[in-house]
Amino acid sequence: MLRCGGVSRKPPRPQPLGQCSQRGFAVTLLYGKINSEKHLEKCEHSYLPPTQIGILKPSDEMKLEMKPIKIDRRLTGSSFIDEPLQQVIQFALRDYIQYWYYTLSEDDSFLLEIRQTLQNALVQFSTRSKEVDWQPYFTTRLVDDFATHLRVFRKAQDRLADREDKQRDITEELVDSFFEAEVEMERKICRDVVCTSHKDEEGFLRDLCELLLYLLLPPGDFHNKNMRYFLREVLARGVLLPLINQLSDPDYINQFVIWMIRDSSCNYEAFMNILKLTDKAAELEAVKDKVLEELQYLRSLDTAGDDINVIKNQINSLLFVKKVCETRIQRLHSGKEVDALKLAANFGKLCVIPLDHILIHNIALQFFMDFMQLAGAQAELFFWLTVEGYRVTAQQQLEAMQAWQTDGKKQPSATKGLLKAAALGVYEQYLSDKASPRVQVDEASVLILGEKIQKDDPTPEIFDEIQRNVYEMMLRDERYYPSFKQSPLYVRMLAELDMLKEPSYRGSDDGDGESFNGSPTGSINLSLDDLSNSFHDENMHLQAFISDTGVCNDHGKTYALYAITVFRRSHDGSEDSWKTYRRYSDFHDFHMRITEQFENLALILKLPGKKTFNNMDRDFLEKRKKDLNAYLQLLLNPEMVKGCPTLIPYVYDFLENKAYSKGKGDFARKIDTLVNPLRSSMRNVSNAVKGLPDSLAEGMNKVSDNMGRMSERLGQDIKQSILKVPPLLPKSEIDPEHCRVSAQLDDNVDDNIPLRVMLLLMDEVFDLKEKNQWLRRNIKNLLQQLIRATYGDTINRKIVDHVDYLTSPEQVADYVKKFRDSYWPNGILAETLPRRDKSIRMRTRIAAKTSLLGIMPDELKHIIGADTTRKGILRVFDMFQYQPMNRRLVYVFLEGFLETMFPQYKFPELFVKLHSRSPRIHRYSQKLKSSSLKR
Repeated sequence: MLRCGGVSRKPPRPQPLGQCSQRGFAVTLLYGKINSEKHLEKCEHSYLPPTQIGILKPSDEMKLEMKPIKIDRRLTGSSFIDEPLQQVIQFALRDYIQYWYYTLSEDDSFLLEIRQTLQNALVQFSTRSKEVDWQPYFTTRLVDDFATHLRVFRKAQDRLADREDKQRDITEELVDSFFEAEVEMERKICRDVVCTSHKDEEGFLRDLCELLLYLLLPPGDFHNKNMRYFLREVLARGVLLPLINQLSDPDYINQFVIWMIRDSSCNYEAFMNILKLTDKAAELEAVKDKVLEELQYLRSLDTAGDDINVIKNQINSLLFVKKVCETRIQRLHSGKEVDALKLAANFGKLCVIPLDHILIHNIALQFFMDFMQLAGAQAELFFWLTVEGYRVTAQQQLEAMQAWQTDGKKQPSATKGLLKAAALGVYEQYLSDKASPRVQVDEASVLILGEKIQKDDPTPEIFDEIQRNVYEMMLRDERYYPSFKQSPLYVRMLAELDMLKEPSYRGSDDGDGESFNGSPTGSINLSLDDLSNSFHDENMHLQAFISDTGVCNDHGKTYALYAITVFRRSHDGSEDSWKTYRRYSDFHDFHMRITEQFENLALILKLPGKKTFNNMDRDFLEKRKKDLNAYLQLLLNPEMVKGCPTLIPYVYDFLENKAYSKGKGDFARKIDTLVNPLRSSMRNVSNAVKGLPDSLAEGMNKVSDNMGRMSERLGQDIKQSILKVPPLLPKSEIDPEHCRVSAQLDDNVDDNIPLRVMLLLMDEVFDLKEKNQWLRRNIKNLLQQLIRATYGDTINRKIVDHVDYLTSPEQVADYVKKFRDSYWPNGILAETLPRRDKSIRMRTRIAAKTSLLGIMPDELKHIIGADTTRKGILRVFDMFQYQPMNRRLVYVFLEGFLETMFPQYKFPELFVKLHSRSPRIHRYSQKLKSSSLKR
């Protein structure tokens, strides 16, 4: 240790290396900072060396190219459409591009370029759409695509019914069968891969969108790969794919159906039929849960007075629905499904329909034809029908002949000759020794008839005696009508007429079974004379209106009562007034009476329908009061009174201040669905023949010629003689069931194509090709009458005009506005709705089926059959409950739209290539090759 000055010092401790380094780094930074600042100060007062000219030149050129983009807001040439469409573009750019683009750049030029590109595409799209004739697409192609899709679904259902593998999931099996049937139908196209694989679907949409961009974009924009790929992804995954997902969602379709039919009230009969026919226990459970919820709410109400009766009535209705649901659920879970036809047949007490009504009702006649063919007695039935046709035609021709004689325009000799030839044709066809088969009647009568035809001028009544004998034979002979009433065909006929009584819900008043004879009480005609005597003054004037309505309770039964104020004014100026009270059932009974007596009224007067629940609700009663008032005013309209003066006694009897005596029993009102067709929708042979050509030679020669082929093929005569059907192509080797529906149209015939395609669609919906041709003929006749009553005689022109209206600028603008408001309500992007609860979706299914079944006009049910109508409507509904199949339909519509939009391009060949990835196509091709080699 060193000492210095007496003070001892320790040597300094060596510093760690890290601390030395830190101090050195700090000194260096400080030194560098100071010197850098001094250098920068010097640089501020001096000039930096010039940069190279090669950097400034491209910069200046880029500045010259950046010109302001002018956006032309004109898109379609119609201000109605352009304004909402510009808003859609603005909202789409704001919510799908701007929200992320502004995090990358504040330069608006990219957004302006995107907007300009979209507008260019829309302008090109609008220009092309104006050059296209959309009539064939909407009136033929669209309907044909839907009908063909339905045909494929029906074939898949038929295969599923015959399947052997009962363990496999029914949905998976049905989808497989559907696309197998599509291959057989299209032969070169199968969309199963696109509709069942998300990856393949996205690839298909990308290819399709890139092609559309090529057709719609300017070449410069299309060859810009970044822009093209960007727009392709936006269109494919941001627009088309979400749209297809929504349109193919079964729940969305069901909601759309309900929205489309929102104006029609719930139909009680349709609702109960749906509950009894559904095979989905989940639907019944959902309805039952809602019923229990409503019951709990009603029972919790604290009410008194008249309201308690209304609530009790609602509770009883809900309890009945609950019982129906529970019974049906129990049947489905037990696996013991009850065949309603067999159940009704075994029950034994069936409604009896007289033979004379069967012969003039198209549905009943269809089944009786089938039975008579099985019994080998079709000749007798067709003889009776032919004579009916001959009688009416002969009457028309003789009346025309008398008019000609009066006017001196034509000589009657030609008409007499044609009548004689027609009568001789009927005789030779059914009664002569050469007839095969020959009608079995008394030989003496046949000989007398032959002599009359040869010697005398034919009259409309010349065949009447033998026709009566044939009728009596069909009525009395145990082999015919008596046996028909005991056959399964009779039970099926009652089902089509909606006259099978439900054994599980039979009332106590159904003891001995009831018979229908057209007028259950038989008292109408008797009372008519009495009424005429009491209302003999033709100048008496009646006015009536419903002044009030209320709810009454009688021995536990609640019902609505309508107070009708009546004014009567006589020719001498004296007036009288009174009030009378009627229930809805009184109106129903009265309506049945008058429409039975006056057939034409059924097409004019429409009684307000029934309601399932809340039929004592005040709002409903007010609406019912308004509708019944409209019914009364139409009934008392001076033109109506003038055109049907014998109707007044019935009206006076109904409006008199006395208790109304119902002419119909409860059962008759319950089966009013049969009374109506026998009264209004029925088209017997006599009425049908009135629609034949005026030329007796053409009309009657067809009748006699075609009747000869009746024994060879059931029903063909009536199809040809009474009504012409759409011309069909000659038969080919390909099964018509394996062709598109439009393949049945003759390309050389272009009159009324839209109407004929609609009729072919009816064939597919209701599967009428399997029906008797008599029925098919009447269906077309009914449709023509309905459309003519609605639109007049120019059916085809009205259809075309309606398409023009749907595609008008005002309507297109309305479509764009609805799209804008649904996706951007109040200008704000709508949030994605969560998937709805299963019970709600199941109740939506029930509501949609009820709406579809409820809007079917009674005339259609009466001409086709109630059971056939229900099955057809439910088949259409079931078709929309499978998303892969819905996707196929959406793609079919899209492909048809593009083929129509761009006819100059080979879109059909392109779609064949795009769908060629399906393995089903290769299997089908191999199958065709192997079958051709075997031949």
